[in-house]
Order: sequence, then C-alpha cells, then structure tokens
Amino acid sequence: MNIGIIGLGLMGGSIAKALRKYDIAKKIYGFTRSQTTAKEIKKLNLVDEILSLEELKEKSDLIILAIPVDSILAMMNDLKDISQNTSIIDFGSTKSIIVENIPKCIRKNFIAAHPMTGNEKFGPKAAINDLYEGKTIVLCDLEQNDDYHIKKVYKIFQKIGMRIIRMNSKEHDIHACYMSHLPHLISFSLANTVMSKEDPKSIIALAAGGFKDMSRVAKSSPQMWTDIFRQNKDNLLSSLNLFEEHIQNIKSMLENDDYDKMNDWMKKANSLHKIL
Repeated sequence: MNIGIIGLGLMGGSIAKALRKYDIAKKIYGFTRSQTTAKEIKKLNLVDEILSLEELKEKSDLIILAIPVDSILAMMNDLKDISQNTSIIDFGSTKSIIVENIPKCIRKNFIAAHPMTGNEKFGPKAAINDLYEGKTIVLCDLEQNDDYHIKKVYKIFQKIGMRIIRMNSKEHDIHACYMSHLPHLISFSLANTVMSKEDPKSIIALAAGGFKDMSRVAKSSPQMWTDIFRQNKDNLLSSLNLFEEHIQNIKSMLENDDYDKMNDWMKKANSLHKIL
C-alpha cells in the first residue's frame, strides 16, 4: 500500500524508517508546510516523495498524522473528502479531544492511536531506527471504526512488532497522564527548582546520573508540552493533587524524624519495578 505521513519529526520520521525496514509500504509520501523542513526530509531520505496535501490524500491508502494534537484538530476539515478506502491514524498524545472532534463522514476511517514510545528530541533529525519495535500502541474506541480499516492498521503494527492494546479514549487519557504527562511536568519542575538555586558551574560539576535521568525529559519541546498539559488539564490537576499529598507525607516524615516510616514508604515505591 501507499502510505502518507504528515509530520516527519521523531514520531513520523521513525515510523517512515520502520515502514521501509519491514517493506510495508509500496511508496512513502510526506507532507510539510515548511520548505526548510522539506529540504531536511529529502536530505535524510525519510520518504520517497514530498507531496502537497491534496496529492498525498489522493495517492495514499493510509495517512498517518504524526503532528501535535492541536494540528490534528486543525486538519480535520481538510480530510473530509478522502476516499472511503483510505485509512487515517493519528499519533496524538491525548485521545478524547481527538475522538470527539472527528467529522462523522470519516469516523469509520479514522483510528485514534498513541504509540507509547518517544524521547525528548524533535524535528526530522530526531528520527531513529527501531523506535517502535517491541513497544505498545494503544488504539482507542475501535467500536466506531470499520473492520476494513482496523485490519489494515493491525497488520502494519503487528509487522513492525508492536504490542497492540485496545482502550477507551477517556481511560487512555487518565493512564497517559500518570505514565507520561505528570512525569514530564515533574521533570520541568525539578529543572526549574535546581536552576533557581544552583549556579551553572555547580550544576555542571555535581550533576550525576540521578539528576540527569530525572531531568532529561525537561529538554522536550515547551510548545508541544504546553499543548498536552492544556488538553489533559483535568486529569493532570487530579494527578498533581495526589502527588502533592505524597510530597506533604514525606515532608512530615522528615520534620518528625520518622525514618522507619520513610523506609517503609520507599520500600513500597520499590515494588513498582517488580511490575515494570
């Protein structure tokens, strides 16, 4: 099949590499509004051809939207005229808002998905091999999709070697909040806390593995994560309230020199990695 990718940064560029590696696509097309980005995509040989949006819609059997959620929402009307046989899949980080805004005329075509993978890098140069292999992809609200499109999408991700999970979009947004959105917010907070207290020379001299691991995702795109935090605001506020309870709890243990309780508290945290 011919596959069109809109957005060829980390996620889109890496899926292009996977499609080529596993010989899934006859042709891989790309679309970008930026001429600078188009030149970079061509230089990296991420796709076979850069097309206009209209050409990509006409020639693609499957369209992948690997762009931020706000951009996906803005593009909905442009996709209304696709063929009934053209499948659409989005890689947005929040799902409810996307599902709620899919036009009825393409609802059966449009599969809401979230690959549970990525890193803090962005742009075409961030595209890497093997980003998707062995990872989980969540497909949401499939009861609203036509079997023809579901089977097509399953075939692609199974061939890449991904674990497929079906989930309600609202449940997805809650789980994604705790597994991804809250950790990113904490990482940004940690980075700002340290920068407000320590001078750059001390940070360079003393920052070790623990700090680097926890602050790594604070290098992520501020614009992208501002959008994600806004889109999943209610779930994020709920998770922050719970996190604040734990911070107050450990603060109380320190104030009261209750180190036995603190030890038990950390042992409970250790048990998470028996699950992971």
